[in-house]
Amino acid sequence: MENRDRWRNRLDRRGFLRSAAAITAATIPGRYARLVQAAEFGGGGLLAPRPPHHDPAARQLIVLFLSGGFSHVDTFDHKPRLNRDSGEPVPSFWLRADETSSRPLLGSPFSFRACGQSGLMISELFPHLGGVADELCVIRSLHTDIVEHFQAVLAMRTGSATVPLPSLGAWISHGLGTFNPNLPSHVVLCEHLPYGGSQIWDSSFLPPIHQGVRIIPGPQPIPDLRPPARPASLRELERLMLQEVNIEHARARRGDAELWARIATFDTARGMIREAPEILDVRGEQAATRALYGVVDGDMKSFGYQCLIARRLIGRGVRVVELIDTGSSNNWDAHGDMQEHRPKAARVDRAIAALIKDLKARGLLGQTLIAICTEFGRTPWTDGPGAKGRNHYVKAFTALLAGAGVKGGFAHGATDEHGIQIVAGPVHVHDYHATILHLMGIDHTRLVYRYAGRDFRLTDVDGKVVHQVLA
Repeated sequence: MENRDRWRNRLDRRGFLRSAAAITAATIPGRYARLVQAAEFGGGGLLAPRPPHHDPAARQLIVLFLSGGFSHVDTFDHKPRLNRDSGEPVPSFWLRADETSSRPLLGSPFSFRACGQSGLMISELFPHLGGVADELCVIRSLHTDIVEHFQAVLAMRTGSATVPLPSLGAWISHGLGTFNPNLPSHVVLCEHLPYGGSQIWDSSFLPPIHQGVRIIPGPQPIPDLRPPARPASLRELERLMLQEVNIEHARARRGDAELWARIATFDTARGMIREAPEILDVRGEQAATRALYGVVDGDMKSFGYQCLIARRLIGRGVRVVELIDTGSSNNWDAHGDMQEHRPKAARVDRAIAALIKDLKARGLLGQTLIAICTEFGRTPWTDGPGAKGRNHYVKAFTALLAGAGVKGGFAHGATDEHGIQIVAGPVHVHDYHATILHLMGIDHTRLVYRYAGRDFRLTDVDGKVVHQVLA
């Protein structure tokens, strides 16, 4: 038995050395990266660009997620009657407790003004967004199903309010691939973990290469990005040797998506070593551009910095970029006082407007769709007399689109005079997703993945494209 084990180990070593010898003969840099992308490994490569179902209005997507639930009646859905009737009791249904009680209406403490040539009514909280009102498509009739943060965030980010499923970005990466193999197809800028954590940008049962790659704003956005200083020839030899062994191992296990994703991830990581440090360093941007975003010297954390990085990633061919403005605390969840919206809006307003202006100036807005959303809204009433905050509300809230393929300076849907009930053009979260996919050239009913004996899609068995918002 001892001799048999010795011979088996020797044979294993011989096999490894044969692979190593084959690598030393390799003379074409990147040969193995091309092997992973070649047709024999999955029909066109793991992230190779794939044709859309129809001509797309947008080629790339930026998602700006404002965590915690911003209030529609304090931001983009002006309700003068709500202020006039402030303090009047109304039935306070759809709260977690005591669904049949009455609560007092709460007028907005913020003024609104007509913005742009379109005259969109936008709150004083967003003066900079008011300056780009004619680029905004405001959906005032969104609704979702569950009133808790965790489930509502899952629904907005994955289409499922109960079981974590593949995220919107993962579905798009899976359906369309990427333009730049040196960078991930799906990037998430996220300083603090939101409700649901990393599963809201996960790939779940889709091939793991499609999950979002998190960049943490700060001095070291991507840990261990810079390689140790070692002789290039030795490092390249080791890389090629390991790559050959990995590929031979994966060839014998063609059905294992985890292996192929891991190999492709190594190639993307090497590409990021080459490209990401320059992308994340904004010192080369013109001073006027940095000033537009409000980025000062040494800033690597502000939302303005993150939006500037998003534009740089889009310019280098990343398919989906997501920004999460806050985490699961200190966010838009204004139970105590609606004035808590002021610093949250000030953090993102200038940056988002700058992103829209910058993309447009560089000719990128015509190919980039921007989605600005939150998990749910807030009640038009407050919890009791004298209270200044609002509770969670799923029956009516607001989201926005801008950029490629959508009507600018346009509002779709309507709520009643107090912002309680949707009275025109209801849009479920599944409809919002179906519309985003449509703009990206994807028929949401055809983007299907079979798993555990069932066909899954982002919009489950529902979802309708909101054609009224399409340009």
